[in-house]
Amino acid sequence: MYKLLTLTAAAIVAVAAAPAALPGNAYGFNMETIDGKPMPFAQFKGKVLLVVNTASFCGFTPQYEGLQKLYETYSAQGLVVIGIPSNDFNQESDSNAKIKEFCESKFGIRFPMTERSVVTGKNAAPFYQWAVKTMGPSVEPEWNFHKFLVGRDGQLLQSFNHKVTPMSPALQDAIKKALATPA
Repeated sequence: MYKLLTLTAAAIVAVAAAPAALPGNAYGFNMETIDGKPMPFAQFKGKVLLVVNTASFCGFTPQYEGLQKLYETYSAQGLVVIGIPSNDFNQESDSNAKIKEFCESKFGIRFPMTERSVVTGKNAAPFYQWAVKTMGPSVEPEWNFHKFLVGRDGQLLQSFNHKVTPMSPALQDAIKKALATPA
C-alpha cells in the first residue's frame, strides 16, 4: 500500500510540475487589460494582430505614435494592435495606471493594452513563450517595441525587431498582405 501511495504521489507531483501546454494559435491566450479586466485573445479571432512589447521611457517610445496610426488606418480592415507594456529592459513605469495615463495623454493610444508583463526568459507571458517556441529563440525580444504579426488564422507570420518602425514599408506591406489573406 505504501508503494502505491508513493507512486501515486510521485505521479501527481510530476503532472503538477510539467509545464502547461501552450495553445496552438494566438487566439488561445488570455491576458488582462491594463485596467485589470480579462482580455482573451479569442475575442480577436479572424483579425490580424500586431503584438508589441512597449515601454514608456525608451528611445523607441515615439513608436507609439506610429502604432496608433497603424491601428487607425487598418482597424476597419481587421487589424488589432495589442500593446504589452514590459519592464524587462528597465524602462517602464511600476504601475498599470501610470502606463495607461502616459499612453493616453502623450500619444492618444486607443488600441488595446495589457497589464505590465514579462516578455523574455523563462517567466515570459505565455504568448511570448509560444512565439519563441514556434519561431525560434532568435525572435525573443531583445529590446522594447519588438513586433509579432499574427495572421487571421491565429498563426505567427513574422517578427520585427525594435528597429523596424510601425510606418516602415516592410511592416506595412506585411500587414496589408495579412489583411488580404482570409482566415
